[in-house]
Amino acid sequence: MPLLQRELFKEMGIVASISLGGFLSLILLGRLLQLRDLFMGQGVTFFDLVKLFTYLSPFFLIMLIPVSCMLGVFLTFLRMGADRELISLRAGGVSLWPLLPAPLLLSLLCSALTVWISLSGISWGMDNFRNTVVELARNKTSVNVQPGVFNTSFPGLTVYARQSDPGSGALLDVFVLDSSRSKTRATIVAPLGRIESDSERGQVFVRLEDGHVYREEGGELSVISFESYILSLDMTRLLGGFELKDKAPKEMSWDDLRTLKGDGFEDRSVNFQRRVDIELHKRFSLPAACIVLGFFALPLAFFFQGMKRQFGLIACLGTFFLYYVFLSGGMALAEGGIIAPALALWLPNVVFMLAAGIGMWLVAAEKEVNFQVLRSWMLRTVGMKGADA
Repeated sequence: MPLLQRELFKEMGIVASISLGGFLSLILLGRLLQLRDLFMGQGVTFFDLVKLFTYLSPFFLIMLIPVSCMLGVFLTFLRMGADRELISLRAGGVSLWPLLPAPLLLSLLCSALTVWISLSGISWGMDNFRNTVVELARNKTSVNVQPGVFNTSFPGLTVYARQSDPGSGALLDVFVLDSSRSKTRATIVAPLGRIESDSERGQVFVRLEDGHVYREEGGELSVISFESYILSLDMTRLLGGFELKDKAPKEMSWDDLRTLKGDGFEDRSVNFQRRVDIELHKRFSLPAACIVLGFFALPLAFFFQGMKRQFGLIACLGTFFLYYVFLSGGMALAEGGIIAPALALWLPNVVFMLAAGIGMWLVAAEKEVNFQVLRSWMLRTVGMKGADA
């Protein structure tokens, strides 16, 4: 029996890994197309591309691991059913229950990995993604500010520097014409400047020191001296249309979410509070979904063993889509304040776990679905309706 468990776990692990890699590759390729303007406009290297996709991966893995675990269990037992291995095991006196340890171990490992990603991996990935993207934008800004050249690539700004260092972002003898406001025009002159970035806010700005602002408004000219003056650059323009917004709850770490909850949200909107509550439950409901969907896939494979593999795969993905719709609908209702976040995030797991329990009982009692009979019944029903019409 240990040999059977090892072989089952090995095959399920391979299938789940292939499924996870395939899903993740498709999603990242889709995101690559979405960010193509950013990559092409900033000369991103292959190494930068790998880093960005690595940082984005945890954000998607929290949803992809449960479905990959489900497919690993389902496709393994579906293959065993198609090859008559399940019938051979039953003939040898092996029932459903001795087959449970391997799927249980896979589900627990997937659940543990999802817990780690949900508690710390998501925030680690998104923070590094923001830092990398902002740094790319800062480097592009530093390169664009060429010494002795009037640069007009930034919307509403004309920037001139007698000397510039792209590596450090330092500028000497800076002249800036700010025409971003329709009614006023400001000319800023400073001996020193520096291009800096703030990844938390997703901003790149030029900090000028010990200069003067010459502002023209209504035919009058005013002069203001300053020790430090900050010009914020348009990140959307710098990043080729890609926007870096403030960190959403789904991008935060578990500690940040708990801190927000404990501090009473500090005058945050009701919608933001609801999203934080949803995210707190989501960080554990999705890891639990690995176990729920893993158990759900086991009797599902027994029921579909008379069906062709490609149709069985479609049916399995269809059931996960049903789970996802159930989950997404609950989250939307919870965000609107219609139902409680706990109910929205945990009800799909409860429903699918009950369905898994009923399915296992039916399999253990050898009450399988005869798809030939079901197909004949459906064709007969459709034919009767057509005759009535």
